[in-house]
Amino acid sequence: MKKRLFSGIQPSGEVHIGNYLGAIKNWVGMIDRYDCIFCIVDYHAITVEYDPKEMQNRIINAAAVNIAAGLDPGKCILFVQSHVPEHTELAWILNTVTPMGHLERMTQFKDKAKQHRDNINAGLFTYPVLQAADILVYKAEAVPIGEDQVQHIELAREIARKFNSRYGEIFPDPKEILSDAPRIMGIDGKTKMSKSRDNYISLVESSESIWKKLSTAVTDENRKRRTDPGNPEICNLFTLHKYYSSLEQIERINRVCRTAEIGCIECKKILSENIIKALSPIREKYEELIKDKHSIIDILHEGAKKCKNMAEITMAEVRRQMGLT
Repeated sequence: MKKRLFSGIQPSGEVHIGNYLGAIKNWVGMIDRYDCIFCIVDYHAITVEYDPKEMQNRIINAAAVNIAAGLDPGKCILFVQSHVPEHTELAWILNTVTPMGHLERMTQFKDKAKQHRDNINAGLFTYPVLQAADILVYKAEAVPIGEDQVQHIELAREIARKFNSRYGEIFPDPKEILSDAPRIMGIDGKTKMSKSRDNYISLVESSESIWKKLSTAVTDENRKRRTDPGNPEICNLFTLHKYYSSLEQIERINRVCRTAEIGCIECKKILSENIIKALSPIREKYEELIKDKHSIIDILHEGAKKCKNMAEITMAEVRRQMGLT
């Protein structure tokens, strides 16, 4: 039997190339090798302030983009987290075996707390416990993630072991699977690509918008003038060339940038053309899908039914082991 795989994506409203290279592309390559469950994690998304009027559109857009990018609903399950209440039920139970000290050490909580100083809530603090419940309620063994989530999966393993030790063996040890592009920096060249930092390129961005963003993107800051030699090793856009440009183009840019034979504008134009070419099929598929939102909703509801059946079986086992039934 195939191992079960679980991963989630937040309904941020804009799925960007960082999400694609760091997660979605990896997911698509695993669909035939694993029993795959992909979740739009709306409960995780509400740990920061948001506009409730926009949430449903964000969920539908996230589903449409992921399907357009290659998540075939005929080969995997795609659903919305809040449609399966067993996630939050198990999260509460796992809270009771999770030491506070472990949560206090979570790097992502510290980072989020700095970004959202006016809204440091309990949900943000216990975010990793809900993430563990997302995974364990399906007894998933494989979890494809970016490197910034490794600490959370380590905690999920520890939570599973603590529960098993106290109440009996139920949960497997989930193992992280890192993508080939574990961390994609934003076009500001300073932080991870993120919608909240407005340093991203959307998977469904127009050609004009892609060029506009890349034309002002940060490159090698030591290269002040066109005649100054550059260093591709510290140029954020050169990293994107590695994913979107041909080997021949990459080798040439790596060489001629160092000798100032090529300027940053020409380098950006090459990258822009390659990204536009790669994203065009995704954008076209997305535009086709989003015309029929009811079909997307049907896919999500069907996925939730399948997941709820699995989650109910797990929770019945959990309650029995804990003496709650």
